[in-house]
Amino acid sequence: MAAPWIMDDELWAVIEPLLPVKPAGTPGPPQMDSRLVLQGILFVLITGIGWEDLPQELGFGSGMTCWRRLRDWQAAGTFEQIHQAVLARAHAARLIDFDRVMVDGSHVRAKKRGAATGPSPVDRARTGSKHHILTCANGVPLAVALSAANVNDHLMLPTLLNRVQPLRGRAGQPRRRITNLIADKGYDYPSVYSELRQRHITGYIARRGTHDKVTAGRWIVEQTFALLHQYRRLAIRWERRTDIHHGFLDLAAALICWRRLSNRTR
Repeated sequence: MAAPWIMDDELWAVIEPLLPVKPAGTPGPPQMDSRLVLQGILFVLITGIGWEDLPQELGFGSGMTCWRRLRDWQAAGTFEQIHQAVLARAHAARLIDFDRVMVDGSHVRAKKRGAATGPSPVDRARTGSKHHILTCANGVPLAVALSAANVNDHLMLPTLLNRVQPLRGRAGQPRRRITNLIADKGYDYPSVYSELRQRHITGYIARRGTHDKVTAGRWIVEQTFALLHQYRRLAIRWERRTDIHHGFLDLAAALICWRRLSNRTR
């Protein structure tokens, strides 16, 4: 069985056309093979090791080469494009359920501080960040976002909803609109209900100050977070730069989608 950072040919066929290509005649030494570099990035994402500790014997290039390529690909929007490409395949396989979508946030420590960090209200005010995720009823992450740990979950909902793109892959108009949204008491704010009305989304949100609980499907978003944080570089935030961490976040979301799709189509 191949190591988890070794990319199969089918996934590479999806990713390769989306990677920026260095124009011919560009000064400088030849670039390291993109597939090998991406596997180096995956090695860091999965194991959580530092860039400088990337084993040279793997043949993935230096840690700095992988870091620079991650930076450049994230700046070009490549990882979000990969996520959308995998989502389109999942949509074609009828794996995306827009009729029941869950949203939540999860705290992670930020060891080196940096942008989008703040005192965590659930971790003794230690510096941290928060991952926000929008996932459908089949456990496929539709959108991910990053904020400081002290940012209320409901403030990031518009950002997540805006990141849900029209999905092709099936006959008819591209599907985008979410029908029903399930959320906990952290989203019980007038601005959330207003946002949902404008988007014609029905919200099932537990009310603050009551014993209301919205349990239907809650385990799905919690399981998605568990899968996300199995990638050790995301379980603790080591990057000061938000673009580097968000690149990891988008890539991990795409890999979770691919895993769901592979399990469904086998």
